[in-house]
Amino acid sequence: MSASLPSLPTPASAVDTDLPAPAAVSPAAVSSDAPTAAELLDFVRRTAQDTALVASLPLDPEGRTWLRLEGPGGSEAWLISWPPGTGTGWHDHAESTGAFTVAAGALKEYSLAARLPTDGWKTLELSEGVDRARLLATGQGRAFGRHHVHEVLNESGQEHAVSVHAYYPPLPQIRRYSRTGAVLRLEQTERPEDWQ
Repeated sequence: MSASLPSLPTPASAVDTDLPAPAAVSPAAVSSDAPTAAELLDFVRRTAQDTALVASLPLDPEGRTWLRLEGPGGSEAWLISWPPGTGTGWHDHAESTGAFTVAAGALKEYSLAARLPTDGWKTLELSEGVDRARLLATGQGRAFGRHHVHEVLNESGQEHAVSVHAYYPPLPQIRRYSRTGAVLRLEQTERPEDWQ
């Protein structure tokens, strides 16, 4: 199911000062009119302000629900609900740049401020000081670059959260990790057919 969104005015705060530096991507992977991280962030922020769309997402007390959206410039976009206590686990979005904004409630993001090798490893020991955490309340969001390793959680005990996400290029894969202390282990790689 997809929804087409009307154009909304661009908020004055559409540019996140925490945007990653542009990464080199092969010309075959991204077209010249590909949306930038700032444009993805602007899209998810505007979409999160669409209260009718956000309210249309069914909330399930047992698990996350989602609605596929039409993102800008051929990007992949999702409206996602997060019941209390749910999360993603550690993962990355491979070659995709992304952005997300909280439309309702709050989400906590834990991330790694380190570039990991993209291939050829199963287990890594992380250095001290690479862990980052940020709480994102309603209306707050962030953009991230390729190979950004993070986990997103709704740490509330009672309140659902809802968020809007966009990725470009559309997700070729998601790599899932487990973490014990400083040790990060690649557990599996999912392809689009695993989640669509």
